[in-house]
Amino acid sequence: MPKSAKKTIDLGALDGFVGFRLRIAQIRVFRDFEHSLTDLGVTPASFSVLEVLRKNPGVTQSKLASAVHLDRSSVVPLLDKLEQRGLLHRRASATDRRNNQIYLSREGETLLDAAMLRVRKLERRLTARLTASDKKAVMVALAKIGG
Repeated sequence: MPKSAKKTIDLGALDGFVGFRLRIAQIRVFRDFEHSLTDLGVTPASFSVLEVLRKNPGVTQSKLASAVHLDRSSVVPLLDKLEQRGLLHRRASATDRRNNQIYLSREGETLLDAAMLRVRKLERRLTARLTASDKKAVMVALAKIGG
């Protein structure tokens, strides 16, 4: 093995930045997520949308976008794709025709159930080296950072 292959790269100040560490963790999570759920056609964003719809039937597009931290311009094409797959349906609001209410379909519920099993398994793998106390501390810190 060449000498240079054993040498690690000095990250400098990056090594002490929470944002850098969060980004590295996010990349790992997204890669593992993609590997675990590609065959279902579920992305982190679509999984989040489907779960929020399960818990908030009839939510409006703008409230959904806000809840999953997507801008409205990116949530509409995502909803279009999910609707084309039969995973959700939209209805005009009975109180305000300018808004659509969004509902998870039975197909969406079934897909989400399958995805949830895999995501829970993924979550267990990702946090396997953490104690329950570590995991709680990480969740508290992330909630503080995320607002």
